[in-house]
Amino acid sequence: MNDPLKNYRHRIRSWLNRRRLARELRFYGQRFREMGLSIPGEGAIRESLRARHPRISPKPKGTLNILAVYHHYTWENDSLLPALAKFGAVQHYDWFDEFNHQEEDRWHRTLKAAMNRHLVGQVASRHREKPLDLVFTYLSGELIGPEAMTELAVFGIPMVNLALNDKEQFVGRIRNGLAMGARDICRYFDLSWTSTEDALKKYCVEGATPLYLPEGANPDAHRPVDCEKTIDVSFVGQCYGNRPEVIGKLIEKGIRVEAYGHGWPNGPLSLPAMTQLYSRSRINLGFGGVSGHQDTFCLKGRDFEIPMSGGLYLTEHHPEIESVFVPGEEIMTYTGFDDLLEKIRYLLAHPDTAEEIRLAGYRRARTEHTWEMRFAKVFSLFDLIEGA
Repeated sequence: MNDPLKNYRHRIRSWLNRRRLARELRFYGQRFREMGLSIPGEGAIRESLRARHPRISPKPKGTLNILAVYHHYTWENDSLLPALAKFGAVQHYDWFDEFNHQEEDRWHRTLKAAMNRHLVGQVASRHREKPLDLVFTYLSGELIGPEAMTELAVFGIPMVNLALNDKEQFVGRIRNGLAMGARDICRYFDLSWTSTEDALKKYCVEGATPLYLPEGANPDAHRPVDCEKTIDVSFVGQCYGNRPEVIGKLIEKGIRVEAYGHGWPNGPLSLPAMTQLYSRSRINLGFGGVSGHQDTFCLKGRDFEIPMSGGLYLTEHHPEIESVFVPGEEIMTYTGFDDLLEKIRYLLAHPDTAEEIRLAGYRRARTEHTWEMRFAKVFSLFDLIEGA
């Protein structure tokens, strides 16, 4: 599991990515200051949205007509669709139903343009059939271009886009002069929802209206399972970066760890098996880092899914995690391997303390961190829901 060659390659990639990210942050920080910009608060966001859509009339919750545009990779239909359905009728557009772009070159050469034309046509026809109150998207420049976004904006439908990896992929790769991240398309949305706090300045520089709002979890899918705790430490996620090295070192120190996901010998889990694993584990391990970036962290879906599933969560410490949970009271955090090992041994030796923290994290997740609450915030800014 601990391959020296892979570790060396990982360190090289990390060094290159750190340089790229540092240049990007410096560039946008300088442009933000030179342009005299400020990050908009909720009041400024509401004013901007009302100016764009002065004819919006709030509707009772459950009566909106929503078009959701995203592909279901692993978690989306279990999280986004049920939360959106709380607010009304949801039509889901998944371009994989029409265009399978497993071959990257073919996707960019022919299928992307076809998908963009099809999407514009679908929005037009569905809006004619019954006016849409909102178009929610989870898209990037890899999937849609500025030309299609210009056409969608003509319909005058409120549009919000969700981006969950702006820490690393706001710009991303450049192809034919266009960014594969959100950079070149964000200005066409009425609201750019990002889970990355330090991307707010980037959005402002590119002419977008950003909202920092973390991910969430679905309490109907992520809930505690009544079962015996038979696993000391578990991890669910892809096998990449420093993860195999850290888990390998824990095993060498005598910690019983089970890892699941793409790249691990155990392979990935279904959603029901995953939530059961969270309850079967005495400790659920998390990694908060961004792949290829040293000391660069962001919030992740599992930060909310594990506590909401009733699991005790132990993840890397970073400033953003403090905004959603109280470390040491609702979750546990660590800084470096030695601290991680010490925290694991302490929690395994003090089950009563671990149980108190687990229950507090569960209560916090259920009361503040559902996807429905996230969408309620977005819809309230658009003034789409009565009494919001």
